[in-house]
Amino acid sequence: MISRRLFLSTLPVAAAQIGKVKIKDVQVMVMQGGRTYTLIKITADNGVYGIGEAYGSPGVGVKEQVLALRPWLIGKDPLQIDTIYTNLGAGGSNLSGNRTDGSAHNLMRAASGIEMTLWDLAGKILGVPSSSLLGGRFRDKVRVYDHSAPKNMLDKASCREWAAQAKADPAGFTCHKFGFPRTNAKNDVAKDPSNRILTTKELLQVRQGFENCREAIGFDHDIIVHCHWEYDVRTAIQIADAVESIKPLWLEDPLLVDYSSSWQRLTASSKVPICMGENLTRREGFKEFIVNQGCDILNPDLRNSGGFLETKRIADFAGPFGMPMATHNTASQVHTYGNIQWASTIRDYIATETVTGKGDWMDKVLLLDGPYIENGYIKATEKPGLGIELNPDTVRAHLAAGEVWWG
Repeated sequence: MISRRLFLSTLPVAAAQIGKVKIKDVQVMVMQGGRTYTLIKITADNGVYGIGEAYGSPGVGVKEQVLALRPWLIGKDPLQIDTIYTNLGAGGSNLSGNRTDGSAHNLMRAASGIEMTLWDLAGKILGVPSSSLLGGRFRDKVRVYDHSAPKNMLDKASCREWAAQAKADPAGFTCHKFGFPRTNAKNDVAKDPSNRILTTKELLQVRQGFENCREAIGFDHDIIVHCHWEYDVRTAIQIADAVESIKPLWLEDPLLVDYSSSWQRLTASSKVPICMGENLTRREGFKEFIVNQGCDILNPDLRNSGGFLETKRIADFAGPFGMPMATHNTASQVHTYGNIQWASTIRDYIATETVTGKGDWMDKVLLLDGPYIENGYIKATEKPGLGIELNPDTVRAHLAAGEVWWG
């Protein structure tokens, strides 16, 4: 962690840079794997550049939105991050007197990606980790969780096989998020989006399945019960009751996305912590959940919620209400490392999701000095900015059709 003395020593450097550096270029390229991954590069006129990641799948229009904002960004001071973010896409005159189309909250996935890329650039210009610019760290490593799950929760042998594999994973994950299959009369996997209730049999299977998982893996590992906004409030309460015995870390997204008093009712009724927030944007999207205690844990995706500073403000808002943070993250290594920098600065923080850490090409997108994930944690780097550098060979090999390396 950077010392107070070292941080203070950087202030004259920072003062000397303000107003001296301008944004010269903004570039975007998209990688393709199981998902799409939208990478952003912002270059200053002194040659220093920052790298970040905007939302990928579903990423329709995100690249185009970033590039549409490029003309407005050119010439801006990259150290004025809050001003840039606040005025991104502001309909009408912004501080420079120019006009742009739309408004920032309609461009949140583009705005969030740009904002986080600027934190990498600013840290590199000033020679400090982005976490120091965000106020400093509360931790030097951040817990991450995967999506490892048994093939058949209702089969104890399958659960034991899963537990053995999870415990042998070189990344050392000790927290796993997964849901449960819906079944029809023929016992085939089926999910009817219009059916927001579970039958008595299904509820009993949910209980038995998760109890099998807990029995197999023990209490040294945490389990997160994953939903996808598909249940009504009574069913969500029943699900929480069904899984209470395994002491899950949380129950995620059981109700429809937006706030209603049903969220408050569920949270008050459940012995299991209720977690939500990956689709919400800005402080306005989280406000009702916080002030009305409509959940126990906030789970924004930094690529949706507004980037680093806006989401830090959400965390600060939630703090007096005793509500901790976690983060949704289905991005590549690029955003995962950025997420770690941000999470290290949040006082009351639990864990971040990752779809990486499987030992495949997704773990080679960045050039790293040491191990990626150790014992289920990622270390927050001391390098300037987000502390990342792309591995050009890996990225080039996995560019989406029609994409070219940005150089």
